[in-house]
Amino acid sequence: MKIAVLGGDGFVGWPTSLHLSQAGHEVHILDNLSRRWIDAELGVQSLTPVETIQERLRAWHTETGRHIHFHLVDIARDYDVLKSWLAENRPDAVVHFAEQRAAPYSMRSDRHKNYTVNNNVNATHNVLNALIELDLDAHLVHLGTMGVYGYSSVGAAIPEGYLPVGIENLAGDQASLEILYPANPGSVYHMTKCLDQLLFQFYAKNDGVRITDLHQGIVWGTHTEETRLHPQLINRFDYDGDYGTVLNRFLIQAAIGYPLTVHGTGGQTRAFIHIQDSVRCIEIALKNPPKRGDRVKIFNQMTQTHRVRDLAKLVSGMTGVDINYLPNPRKEAAENDLVVKNEQFLALGLDPITLEQGLMNEVVDVARHYADRVDRSRVPAAVAWTRDIAEQLDEASSPSAPRAALG
Repeated sequence: MKIAVLGGDGFVGWPTSLHLSQAGHEVHILDNLSRRWIDAELGVQSLTPVETIQERLRAWHTETGRHIHFHLVDIARDYDVLKSWLAENRPDAVVHFAEQRAAPYSMRSDRHKNYTVNNNVNATHNVLNALIELDLDAHLVHLGTMGVYGYSSVGAAIPEGYLPVGIENLAGDQASLEILYPANPGSVYHMTKCLDQLLFQFYAKNDGVRITDLHQGIVWGTHTEETRLHPQLINRFDYDGDYGTVLNRFLIQAAIGYPLTVHGTGGQTRAFIHIQDSVRCIEIALKNPPKRGDRVKIFNQMTQTHRVRDLAKLVSGMTGVDINYLPNPRKEAAENDLVVKNEQFLALGLDPITLEQGLMNEVVDVARHYADRVDRSRVPAAVAWTRDIAEQLDEASSPSAPRAALG
């Protein structure tokens, strides 16, 4: 297949591009490299040294003999450029990662909220609009988030996208239907993913666009089979309070002897998936597209759920590093259960990578190798969800752990 990977320079986009290229597909990365200038804005870099996109692609070709093509395009702003590229190349599939992905970054200030909404929603709509205008029957695979469901406890497993409900009609009879699982976003970032869902539902129904929406859990791990092939192919590793995912952050904290930062009680239950499984799931989704006219196909792209405090205890027991319980900057329930259905990927052949000490040791080894690149002041989560929370955190914070003011 000819596959356009939008946002292919990012944390999941890069290993996905390599994986699809290695599988024999013609891969084109369309990216505005925004994740790199966000590093510059925040004054923090990936733990692992990330080469320029040109050097990455040169190393891939040298190592494998395969070409991945790069096109500098801002999907959210350059609609005409995107449309022209799609018209000329007419890919068989479009994999959409071109969205700002961090909840804390989306809550930093009014400017960051505006950027996240404008970038994410415009990017999604521009892609859909262009596909329709060009009459291009490409399968759109979108990386969404488990966060669209929220983290409340209802005592039932979260289904894959659709919820069967019964309502009483005017005649007093019981009517059955399936609806999108009620959205319950916990940040501006998560809200944009909920808006994506509605855009997908409309354009699948109205125009027959073939869409797969992957509600992904928190990604952990560093390497995939392809990123191991050469040091210049290594994936980025975010450890800071904005972009670092919780388990990876615990593992780097353990590697540098920094107390594990658990916010609140640590009773928040989250869904997780290893980076290797993430790229495999995308490949499986591409191999199993919906038919034209079908409703949006939704997968829960996760393999395990864990409470944050249990993860901290696991890593602490493995490494001997202490746990530090801090006030929670997020506006969320202190405790929640999370049961998630993920039968579709399992039925299609996914053999999940589970949380094992060997794999966690791998992450710790990577972290130790690059420990000299860590800015310890950027490890704590710093962004408060509301002004009231920001004031509480300011009162509780120490000079060694400054917190960002809410704009």
